[in-house]
Amino acid sequence: MIAFVGGGARSGKSHHAEALAGAWHRSRGGELVYLATARAADAEMAARIARHRRERDSGWRTLEAPLALDAALAEVAEGDSVLLDCLTLWASQWLYAGGGREADGEAMLGRVVEMARTRDIALVVVSNDLNEEPPPTDAETWRYLAFLQRLHRRLAREADRVIEVVAGMAIDWKNADGVPAGEGDTEALR
Repeated sequence: MIAFVGGGARSGKSHHAEALAGAWHRSRGGELVYLATARAADAEMAARIARHRRERDSGWRTLEAPLALDAALAEVAEGDSVLLDCLTLWASQWLYAGGGREADGEAMLGRVVEMARTRDIALVVVSNDLNEEPPPTDAETWRYLAFLQRLHRRLAREADRVIEVVAGMAIDWKNADGVPAGEGDTEALR
């Protein structure tokens, strides 16, 4: 099972994703793993990381993977439940802190999704929807947004569930059967 949870900054998406990963863990067993992409590069980020750790209960095992998501997921056992938080930070680090070419980053995300499917890992991926902001005026920011949106579109296609969180409220855009909301239900479209 793969879920993509998106939303604006401070929308409640991480909290919702943690609850979803926890629910999957309770129904499936295995270990509950937090795959963290953040680097404590400054005091503000270190404080945010510390706060997130305090807010999670002690049932989580944390793996830090600012770049090598596939290597970190290889450390997860078959049948575990994993929360990858967050793709937004990972994408920026991939482009600007030694990850490499955009195509290689897209390929890595593909490997992570495939690894989760073949090893029956329940994977919840969190990312920010940055398209709610005013459009950027520089080419490099456009490059980053285009890369992130390609990752989002790929996840949305491949995920079993796509959830958007707005003001703490979750909107299920694609259900557990992989069907976008409204499709297959002609009554809902009338």
